[in-house]
Amino acid sequence: MKTALSTAPGRSGQPAHPPPTPQLAAPRQARRVSLVDRAALRLGLALITWGRRPLELESRERRARYAEQYLARLERERLARRWQGLNLPPR
Repeated sequence: MKTALSTAPGRSGQPAHPPPTPQLAAPRQARRVSLVDRAALRLGLALITWGRRPLELESRERRARYAEQYLARLERERLARRWQGLNLPPR
């Protein structure tokens, strides 16, 4: 099967017109936020922050226990990996 392409201009089947340039929308004026809107936003954020506060503070003993539990978990995971490396067959 032979395919011959024409080299004459205007015979490629594609239009010779350049692609249209996108038209940009007219720039809009930026609206200023009023003082009342800013105050309402600040009040809303303050209420959300206040509503999410803890009802009671965490004790020092509980925080120390969390740290000890974290260290103990890391040690258990280290020992488990060591045991696996010594006892399981290689991959």
